[in-house]
Amino acid sequence: MTVLVTGATGNTGRHVVAELLRRGERVRALTRNPAEARLPAGVELVEGTHTAPETLTGALAGVTKLHITVTAGLADVGVDLVKRAVDAGVRRMSIVWGGYVGPTEQAMAESGVEWTRLEPQEFMSNTLTWADTIRDGGVVREPYDLPSALVHEADIAAVAVTALLEDGHSGKAYNLTGPEVLTPRERVGMLGATLGRDIEFAELPHEQAIERLMSTGVSREDAEYVIGWYASPPVEASTVVDTIEKVTGRPARTFAQWVAEHADRFRS
Repeated sequence: MTVLVTGATGNTGRHVVAELLRRGERVRALTRNPAEARLPAGVELVEGTHTAPETLTGALAGVTKLHITVTAGLADVGVDLVKRAVDAGVRRMSIVWGGYVGPTEQAMAESGVEWTRLEPQEFMSNTLTWADTIRDGGVVREPYDLPSALVHEADIAAVAVTALLEDGHSGKAYNLTGPEVLTPRERVGMLGATLGRDIEFAELPHEQAIERLMSTGVSREDAEYVIGWYASPPVEASTVVDTIEKVTGRPARTFAQWVAEHADRFRS
């Protein structure tokens, strides 16, 4: 039987693929550009995108388990994606939500199949957005210096794979955090210590933060939502929980571990 991973080349999707392979599963990876996917040997690459579910007839053939990451563009077609997956024979799904229960998550919950919703707080991989400015000038600019219980993307993947392969997780919504609470300024300090250089943290005005995000192609509505989240994050964002250890049987990875894994991406 085959597990289909959408968003397979994303920060979390790559780890889902790797963990499934480690556990001996047959993995099919959905990607817009198979030639540049850079996924491990043994993965079946399929060209396509889950935001256009009408193109996924072949990708869903023989699939019994499905992993979805909610991304921009999925909200309008997610219900169709879930229906097509169920019709194709998928009987267990995991989904990384986009911050709230939207149409895709609701359709999955009402689909009649086993499902697990992952609700991670801030991803440690968001730190990669600082890489260019750290390499070029040694300054990180963010609008707010508020604490966050960041979670390692590999831990999100480990929970997703556990939910797909093991019983006992159907109908569960798992809040996921790392093992510690850190502010952006503290993270900058840890990066600087690892890189052996001084990195400055500077607060960015709210509107400038919105405009910066919009310059990457994000709509104003989405930019205002993201920056607004940082301005007034929910209490869950800065409250450490031990869900990852309970589900996977091992402690959540620390930010220091993440920095050690990605330090070269911040070097000139």
